[in-house]
Amino acid sequence: MNVHGAGQRPPRGLRASLTVDDVRRAARRRVPRAVFDFVDGGADDEITMARARRAFDEVVLLPDVLRDVATVDTAVAIGGRASALPIAIGPTGYTGLLHPDGERAVSRAAAAAGIPYTLSTMGTRTIAEVRGDLPDAAVFFQLYFWKDRARQDALVAEAIEHRVDALVVTVDMAVGGARRRDLRRGLSMPPRISLPLVVDGALHPAWALGYLRRPPAFVSLAPGGSRSIAEVADLMFDPGADRASLERLRGQWPGRLIVKGVLTPRAAREAVAVGADEVVVSNHGGRQLDRAPAALECVARVRDAVGDGVAVHLDGGVRSGADVAAAVGLGADSVWLGRAALYGLMAGGEAGVALVLRLLADQLAATMRLLGAARLSTLPGHVALGAVRSAESRLSE
Repeated sequence: MNVHGAGQRPPRGLRASLTVDDVRRAARRRVPRAVFDFVDGGADDEITMARARRAFDEVVLLPDVLRDVATVDTAVAIGGRASALPIAIGPTGYTGLLHPDGERAVSRAAAAAGIPYTLSTMGTRTIAEVRGDLPDAAVFFQLYFWKDRARQDALVAEAIEHRVDALVVTVDMAVGGARRRDLRRGLSMPPRISLPLVVDGALHPAWALGYLRRPPAFVSLAPGGSRSIAEVADLMFDPGADRASLERLRGQWPGRLIVKGVLTPRAAREAVAVGADEVVVSNHGGRQLDRAPAALECVARVRDAVGDGVAVHLDGGVRSGADVAAAVGLGADSVWLGRAALYGLMAGGEAGVALVLRLLADQLAATMRLLGAARLSTLPGHVALGAVRSAESRLSE
């Protein structure tokens, strides 16, 4: 199996990469430490972030044999659009800091792989730019609840004008999380020019040249002084947002509405009652509330709470195709990538993101074949959290 894709060579410096962790190591070498930590870090003591990986490590995959897996079907619907994989690119902010092509590189790689891309409110490209690049691809736009309702309404109108396929409203950011790595590195938006940043930039000339060629800026936010990530969030976003805020947004948005940031059955049921078409089980990648549960631990209960008529997605901690299979087997319709895609972006731009997606696609197909699961719908019988006998009982049903 050629994990790098037929007829394609991986980006220079990534040709020996066989896993997302390999790409992560390459990314760490490629960009300044403050930039890498912006992606790699989490809130407070990073307990939630570690818990996400631990949850995947505790998954048991139980194979079945004598099943025809000559071909496997990985297609699924996400946000009302067909996706070649049970994978979407989730919203990630300030992507232009990582590579000068930023959101453009990630969105193009997603479109080439046949999966949806989600542009963040905190992005460095406009909706018009992304949609202009990809007029026919699956493009979502992620929104926070703003204190400035007029600005929020303008973004919704822009999403409608440019035919965004789904609106993704993030509900778990009442205030900005305490991301200590960013604070210790002095990272702000836009970055303050300091001696440590100049020195680190000089040690990473490719990144520095890209930064100078296209300095990143939040295109959705009003210009202002340099602030920490948490300060930007606290200045712009509304901690008073409630069910009525979601009802108002549902009344404005005519298309597919996805609510991101639910961890409990109650929150999921309330989102659906207000009009959410789909939900994303998420703890914001461990970047908001530390000591929150892993999304993987919550997805089965959320699935049971909303029923089969509502798509349930998951983000947080996904690093392999086996992780994708595990999430689907435990109740998710798809996983949404954050850090994994951004490691590829830092390490090799669009080609780096494409490599990550090829790795995950190949690993997912191989895992399904080894499990004896030719379709995504059969994965629940092969997956359990933490106990072989639990998986065995599913296969015997």
